[in-house]
Amino acid sequence: MKKLFFLLSWLVFATCQAQQPTKQAENSGIVTVATNPLPFLQDSLFISQLYQQTLLEGKCYENLRYLCTKIGARFTATPQAEQAVRWTKSLLDSMLLDSVWLQLVQVPQWKRGKAEKAHLVSKKGKIAVPICALGGSVGTGAKGLQAGVIEVKKIEELAVLGEEKIKGKIVFFNQALNVTYFDTFEAYGEAGKPRRNGASEAAKLGAVGVVVRSLASNLDDLPHTGSMTYQLNVRQIPAVAISTNGAELLSKQLVADPTLQFFMQTNCQRLADTTSHNVIGEIRGTEKPNEIIVVGGHLDSWDLAQGAHDDGAGCMQAVEVLQLFKKFNIRPRRTIRVILYMNEEFGNRGGITYSQYAEQVQNSVKHLAALESDRGGFTPRGFNVDATPDKVQAVAQWLPLLKPYGIYFAQKGGAGVDITPLKVVGTTLIGYVPDSQRYFDLHHTTQDTFDKVNQRELKLGAAGMAALVYLIDKYGI
Repeated sequence: MKKLFFLLSWLVFATCQAQQPTKQAENSGIVTVATNPLPFLQDSLFISQLYQQTLLEGKCYENLRYLCTKIGARFTATPQAEQAVRWTKSLLDSMLLDSVWLQLVQVPQWKRGKAEKAHLVSKKGKIAVPICALGGSVGTGAKGLQAGVIEVKKIEELAVLGEEKIKGKIVFFNQALNVTYFDTFEAYGEAGKPRRNGASEAAKLGAVGVVVRSLASNLDDLPHTGSMTYQLNVRQIPAVAISTNGAELLSKQLVADPTLQFFMQTNCQRLADTTSHNVIGEIRGTEKPNEIIVVGGHLDSWDLAQGAHDDGAGCMQAVEVLQLFKKFNIRPRRTIRVILYMNEEFGNRGGITYSQYAEQVQNSVKHLAALESDRGGFTPRGFNVDATPDKVQAVAQWLPLLKPYGIYFAQKGGAGVDITPLKVVGTTLIGYVPDSQRYFDLHHTTQDTFDKVNQRELKLGAAGMAALVYLIDKYGI
């Protein structure tokens, strides 16, 4: 009882303090509020109810269970991806939203084929190592590929070595995530260049294949897949990821035997584009229906596991936001639109398609803000805001309302792949940021399964997202 009295007293004090005119305003004769007019008592109490409702009765965890265990991996253009589209549309229909529809998206097709094989071939014999093909790679063919290996860490080292040392070799990119970075996504972005572009850069100098150290934050035997691209008019060579333990072993064996060769066999292939859909639902605004607040995640996943953290968690958190608005019978001032994007992992066609629609209607419809959850379902920490400094500050002013629930920062930063194309229409882009320390243990591996998601952490994230959407709807941005 004392704690409740203290909390209420603090909220009233903060509200009164926030509404005091500044001394400068008093002297000028203009009555204004201080630069941080929040938290308001009404908002604090309502956000508390949002969290209580989510923790007690939130559905995001059970929805995620179904998505992961009944449908499973949802790689673009697979039957499971289309099953996910149908199921999530029926889920949104069951919520009695104002509108639910599918947006047609042209998507690429890539098939992994039979499980990959690889081994080191040295004077002492063969040693098997775990690999997986990178998404978009060409295959080696049934006979596989065997060649000598040259190790580098960064793409920039290729030019130093030159064609003489690289031609006819398999280039081994052994760039580890920088463990000294607190933000693991910063380490991922830095170390990810060889995965994304290494094959073409190596092929320009005559390489016959590339092996990329998995973008993992720990040492294990799990190869991490991910998307790669080929440059136009450059020979396409096979590209695979090797587990971090495998990378350590390969590096040591090369020191002991520089003549060592690497054998890999992959059976992947690229097929013609086909069709899929973004899944969209909305609660229409009562005062400014043509101002849209988007909340979402990407429905597709990689093919190796269930796509629980990446990004089933984000999708079900986004759906939970609208479920909370329905539960509390909130008629928002602005339209709240959930979008479950298709094909983020392998081309971002869903995000691009939706942004093209937003451009077409921008004279009559304003996409005010877009919030994406695509960093896993771990404990909430804050929000990244990809916008002008005043927009960053607009989100930061609400932190006193969110800090009691563990959300302690709003900072300039990347918001999410799916919503980034909306920059062209001036949308304020916001990325939900949970704790990232364990994310790259699971990311793009066979271990991204439902059992790795904590129910309470997932629900706390959904409630935090709902609170932010509520505040943007109420006050604008």
